Amino acid sequence: MDQTLYLILLLIALCSVSECVQRQYHFINVRKTWTEAQRFCRENYTDLATVDNMNELKKSVNDGRVGNVWIGLQRKDVDKWQWSSGEPALYLNWGSGQPDGRDECVMMRNGEWHDYPCSDSLTFICSSSNTNTGPVFGNQTMNWRDAQSYCRLKHIDLVSVRNQNENQQIQKFISDNHISNDVWIGLFRVRDPWQWSDQSDSSFRDWKSGEPDIVGKLKNCTVIGPNAQGEWHADSCNSQLPFVCHEDKLILIKETLTWPEALRYCRQNYTDLVSVHSVEMQRRVMNVVKRASTEAVWLGLRHSCTVGLWFWVSGETVCYQSWAPGNGTGDEDCESGVRSGAVQSGGDPRWISRSQDNKLNFICRNDE
Repeated sequence: MDQTLYLILLLIALCSVSECVQRQYHFINVRKTWTEAQRFCRENYTDLATVDNMNELKKSVNDGRVGNVWIGLQRKDVDKWQWSSGEPALYLNWGSGQPDGRDECVMMRNGEWHDYPCSDSLTFICSSSNTNTGPVFGNQTMNWRDAQSYCRLKHIDLVSVRNQNENQQIQKFISDNHISNDVWIGLFRVRDPWQWSDQSDSSFRDWKSGEPDIVGKLKNCTVIGPNAQGEWHADSCNSQLPFVCHEDKLILIKETLTWPEALRYCRQNYTDLVSVHSVEMQRRVMNVVKRASTEAVWLGLRHSCTVGLWFWVSGETVCYQSWAPGNGTGDEDCESGVRSGAVQSGGDPRWISRSQDNKLNFICRNDE
C-alpha cells in the first residue's frame, strides 16, 4: 500500500477512537437533608449527582427504594451571561445602554456587544479547530440557536470572546472580510435558576408535568420521584431523604508536579493522564479545572521533536484541538526542553504548550 495512503487511513482510525469516560453513580440509602447529602458526597465521592440522562442513573438507583431521592440540582435564582462553549463570561464589552435586559442572545456591532432577540436572523462567526485559519464566517442568516447548531456541527461552536485582545481580533476579522452587518457571537443569558451542585453546565432536565412547583413554597432542591419513570420534582431542602452521589471519572489532583511526575502519579493511582478528543470531553475538563489551584493544569498531551507532532499519551493522534493562539503549532523550541500540553484554568480554558519541568495541578482519568 502507498505509504501516504497508509498514513491517512491510520490517522482516520486513530481519530475515530471513542471516549468512555463517564460518571459513576452511587445510591446512598441513608436519610439526610440536601446540604448534608451534598457534604457526604463531596467527602466520599465527587458530588451530589449531576445527571446528563436518566438511563445510567436508573441502573444505579436501587429498584426497591421507597420514596424520593435527592440529586444535585438546586434553585439559586442565578441570572448570568455565559458562552455557548460553557465558559463563564468574565470579559464583557457592551455598547452604550447595553444590555437593556429585554433579550437573551448577543450580537456584535462595530466591536461592541448588544443583546438581541434570539429568534432574529443574522450572519454569525464560528470558532474553528484549526488555529492557523482562525474564526470562520457563517455567510448566511440564521437565528441564534440554528447558528449555534451549525457551528457545532461544522466547526466547534459559536465564537467566544474572552478578552479585549480577542475582541479586537474578531473586529479585525469582520473588517478584513468586509462583513458590514451585525453578527451573532456565542454569548447568551442564562435565566435558568436551577444549578448543579458541582457547577456542571448540564442542561438536562426531567421534570414531572407541573414541576418545578415552587410558587409560594420553599422547595429549592430536586428529587427523583418513586415511580418507574423517576421524574423530578422540587422539595424542601430540609427534608430527610436518601440520595445519589456521582464519582467523576476525571480526577483533579491539586498536587503540583512536573509533567513526568503527573504521568507517573496517574498511572500508579488511576488509569492515565486525561486525553481530550471531543468538544464534550473538553467541556468536562473545563468543569474540572474550575477548582484548580494553579494557573494551568497538565493534560496527557506530549510533543515529539523527532516528528514535530503533538500526541496523547493514550496513543491517539491530536484530532480535536483547542489550542490558545501561538500554541500547538508543532514548531516547538526543542532546545529549551521537552514540551507538554496543559489547559488554562482561568477564563480561557484552551490548551497551552509548557516545559515539562513546570509544576502544575493535573487531571487523571479513572475509567478502567
